[in-house]
Amino acid sequence: MEKDAAIPTQQKWILKRQTTDQSQRVPSLGETKVSKFKGLLDKSVTTREIIFVIALIFCLTPFVSPPVALLIGFAMAQFVGHPFLHLNHKATSFLLKVSVVGLGFGMNVQSAVHAGREGIIFTVASIIGTLSLGLLLGRFLKIEKKTSHLISCGTAICGGSAIAAISPLINAGEKQISVALGTIFILNSIALFLFPFIGHQLHLSQTQFGLWSAIAIHDTSSVVGAANKYGAEALQVATTVKLARALWIIPVAFLTTMFFKTGKQKIKIPYFIGLFILAMIINTYFPVIHPASEVMVHLAKIGLTVTLFLIGAGLSGTVLKSVGVKPLIQGVALWVVISVAALWAVMHLLQ
Repeated sequence: MEKDAAIPTQQKWILKRQTTDQSQRVPSLGETKVSKFKGLLDKSVTTREIIFVIALIFCLTPFVSPPVALLIGFAMAQFVGHPFLHLNHKATSFLLKVSVVGLGFGMNVQSAVHAGREGIIFTVASIIGTLSLGLLLGRFLKIEKKTSHLISCGTAICGGSAIAAISPLINAGEKQISVALGTIFILNSIALFLFPFIGHQLHLSQTQFGLWSAIAIHDTSSVVGAANKYGAEALQVATTVKLARALWIIPVAFLTTMFFKTGKQKIKIPYFIGLFILAMIINTYFPVIHPASEVMVHLAKIGLTVTLFLIGAGLSGTVLKSVGVKPLIQGVALWVVISVAALWAVMHLLQ
């Protein structure tokens, strides 16, 4: 009986000794290779970075148009992931501003002033109408007040730039900003493909399409991308009208501080628009730089393509899920109303 009782204790001692020996022994060559292979698989971030950089470099080639770059970025977000997501907002903002300034070197002051005069009435009417309708829809759908206002401002003025400028004035939280940006960029991405198709089907002129896209497409990046696809004259009209529209951030920001009673807050003014105007002036009155201007415009269009790639790469599944049904309904409703109204206006009032 005593001998049988001692067996379990002896077995425990043997197992413990074997475990100790295994932990102290040197692994074999085969085990080392397996361990290294497993470690390589664990380095998914590194693999993701390589794929991301390859896709980014591909977008620098002439084979990729802005809409295609957006699709590539969106595919990256869904199937690979964005390894530099924390830098994405700053990168897209910087690239967009630099690209817009570069496009100024391909534009003429007189033509831009003419386009701005044609678009001023449409701009004022659309901004007032969109903000008013957004307020009513937000209350009807019972959407959180700050989120609703950010979506309205993004639709009325210039997309993500307007949201970035208005959000600190109303002390918006990260969730509210994410929902508003997600709503705007989803619709913004659709517009990049949809608007040129509709324009061609309705046989819109270059001027008509440029004005329509500047009013009805949210973000400057997609406005420029869609207009560039439609034609050179459409690009000039759309860029000029959209940047003039962006200046409305300032009065809307002042009204926002009064409406939300947040007191004195620092307002972000889009100073890069001044550089865009300066580039137009230089290109118009100093023809000696025209050879360099062509290079600047070419680089600006590449910058725009990369910007849209990064925007697409930022539309992850998490962003899409965070939007929610009601904010998306408000965004779609505002977008449809302003798009249809602006389309009717440019077709019947602008001959």
